[in-house]
Amino acid sequence: MGGKKTKASQINSGLGKAIIRKRFQGNRPQDGDQKLHTTEVNDGPAWVRLQSITQEGDLDEFLHTAELAGTEFTAERQNVQVIQTDSRSTANPFLLTAEQEVAALARHASLASALTVPRRPPWDETTTADQLQLAERESFLAWRRGLAALQEEEGLLLTPFERNLEVWRQLWRVIERSDLIVQIVDARNPLFFRSTDLETYVREVDPRKKNILLVNKADMLTRAQRVAWAEWFTQHGIRFSFFSAALAKRANEEEELKAAKDEVHAMELKLKLASLDDSDNLLLSAENVHEDVDLAEAVADEDEVAATKAAAAADGSNKLDDPLRILTTSDLLDLFERECPTPLRPDPRFPSRVTVGLVGYPNVGKSSTINALCGSKRVSVSATPGKTKHFQTLPLTDTVLLCDCPGLVFPSFATTQGEMVCNGVLPIDQMREYTAPTSLVAQRIPKTLQESIYGINVKIYDEIEQGRTVPTGEELCKAYALARGFMRSGQGNPDESRAARYILKDYVRGKLVFVHPPPTFEGTPTEFNADLHAKVLALCNKRPPPPLQRPKQQLALQRAATGSRSQNVDHEFFDQASVKAHVKGVRGTADFARSSMGRALALGGEPGVGGPGKKTHKKGKKNQKLRIPVRDE
Repeated sequence: MGGKKTKASQINSGLGKAIIRKRFQGNRPQDGDQKLHTTEVNDGPAWVRLQSITQEGDLDEFLHTAELAGTEFTAERQNVQVIQTDSRSTANPFLLTAEQEVAALARHASLASALTVPRRPPWDETTTADQLQLAERESFLAWRRGLAALQEEEGLLLTPFERNLEVWRQLWRVIERSDLIVQIVDARNPLFFRSTDLETYVREVDPRKKNILLVNKADMLTRAQRVAWAEWFTQHGIRFSFFSAALAKRANEEEELKAAKDEVHAMELKLKLASLDDSDNLLLSAENVHEDVDLAEAVADEDEVAATKAAAAADGSNKLDDPLRILTTSDLLDLFERECPTPLRPDPRFPSRVTVGLVGYPNVGKSSTINALCGSKRVSVSATPGKTKHFQTLPLTDTVLLCDCPGLVFPSFATTQGEMVCNGVLPIDQMREYTAPTSLVAQRIPKTLQESIYGINVKIYDEIEQGRTVPTGEELCKAYALARGFMRSGQGNPDESRAARYILKDYVRGKLVFVHPPPTFEGTPTEFNADLHAKVLALCNKRPPPPLQRPKQQLALQRAATGSRSQNVDHEFFDQASVKAHVKGVRGTADFARSSMGRALALGGEPGVGGPGKKTHKKGKKNQKLRIPVRDE
């Protein structure tokens, strides 16, 4: 049935051909097209594409480098060697053994002089800006090459030091401006955060400049631990002072609260005096109020003196010039003025003002120290390392000017990546391997202290077979995850990686406290922290344990009640004859009860209610011919 095609069919035919051409002929260039970037091939969330990668394995590094270079390669299996380890061994492959750690520390001590700080090239008034920038880049590149050669030739592991030249320029400016350089370190591991070459560089810039080591977070140390570190600093000729930004902040808050209470009390007294009309009553009330105020002040002064004497007697530090004493903010200001009474280069506007530069690793408490000295929050503080981005000057008094430097990760030797995570150098949220740092935490913090702080029960699975009393990192994370209800979605297993992040943050913050001993200490680190852990354990035993939170699928079933009243309720509910089972179809199911169905199923049969067991409604076959009856005429 040929015929002429209609207009609608022609339009549909043209549309179909256009679709076919577009499908099989590819994207042909059209007139007016330009070679512009219009499509993101590997697009995704911005936080994924811009996420920083601080640690990367050898294979991942090789694959990413090959991808960036556009190199194609073929994997070939040659000289394959299968390395098998004992599955029953509890040794973590990401950590060093005791012998390997001792050997590594000995090598670090012998090569400590090779870890330098980049120097700023010399310049004068005749040096142009372009010449100075070129010289700085060349000097910085030579310094980078020297560290890379040291790492490759000696096979040592370095911390992820700062690789941005602009940040080092901030340090150079702070050193040039400051008359006194205060290097802030963490009291739990001072040698890791101390840069000896920085002190040398300060003396190279100007021999008159002075260095002080401010040991922050000293409230986490016992007096015996402070004595051990003070002896080591004194033997090596290091000027040091103990300080605690947390205690200083608490003291400032208490002073502000006391001042607010005194102001409220004074206003109440004024209102009370104003309400009196009689002059005699006024004088009498004033005398009584004066006596009350004097008595309150005397009691407060007596309590303060008693508390000071008790603290001094307990701590043994009743001398203001005691090097073991934890300085307050006023003591720290006096220390700055005593160490540097006059500026090296006086400012015509403030001829007696000295500049104090604060430098150190990220997250050691520089900003917290400045806030404690200022008495208010002048600098942004964050738990993430590297919050301060540019150096800033803050006038503290008429004679002291603070110069805050951004947190710098100086080049230093490290044994493992887990050690750097525990020291707070590497961000915990970007951590990829959690077994090594959590194993270090499990080794350093006693098992009883772990259970007391978190209110958990850490199980050691092969304690009887191997006689092991120290839990592994996986065992600690598993116990923490089960107690807090951290489960993997879709699996029901404990989320150990999430638990590891909480535990490591508590360790870095100081909730799980551990202090490294000085190199000259004769004993083990466990013995060095025995008194500290005993005090923390005594404090934990006074507090009730935190409540455990278990997931819904692991909630313990309550024991069913067995009384006569509960049995009657059960019978009334389960033996209801009016309850029917509704099924699809036209047949009903009368006389249905849950109890009868349960008894039938328990006997291995089927419930005897409802319709027959098989289908009885048969429809006619659809392939049968339709017969039409013929009417007789």
